[in-house]
Amino acid sequence: MSVYVVRQIIGTSTKSWEDAARQVVKTATKTIKDIRIGEVVKQDVTVENGKVVTYRVRLNVSFKYHQQWWDRSDWECIS
Repeated sequence: MSVYVVRQIIGTSTKSWEDAARQVVKTATKTIKDIRIGEVVKQDVTVENGKVVTYRVRLNVSFKYHQQWWDRSDWECIS
């Protein structure tokens, strides 16, 4: 049996939505173990003077549940 935790994370890029998603995964893997899935749930852009300046993606990041994480009082610092 597998159990997963889902957290929503927003990433940005000046290049593309794909790069913004890569940035989410790259950053999240520094502190979250066993990431399995990244699901894009929203994409948008910021615009200045009629031009796209930032691509943003909102990802639901799924990672494997580890019991010891839930037993810790500092859980929010881990994810």
